[in-house]
Amino acid sequence: MPTTEKTVKISSKGQITLPRQFRDILQSDIVRIVADQGLIKIEPVRDAAGSLSHYAGRYVSLKKIKGKAWEEAVGEKHLRS
Repeated sequence: MPTTEKTVKISSKGQITLPRQFRDILQSDIVRIVADQGLIKIEPVRDAAGSLSHYAGRYVSLKKIKGKAWEEAVGEKHLRS
């Protein structure tokens, strides 16, 4: 496969738009972002359930999940201010 390259701008919210040609290559609407030795890789996730497999076999209480989600939401809100 030939190398495909494109320069994109990061928005003030830290977002980028993944160009169609890259979305077509990924063939997935869900991606995994991996930082490895100073490089950022975007990998397709073929099955959303597969991306959650590292949680399998671990019990986490709903109360703990809600608390973590609340902490992240509040933290993001304060970072934007």
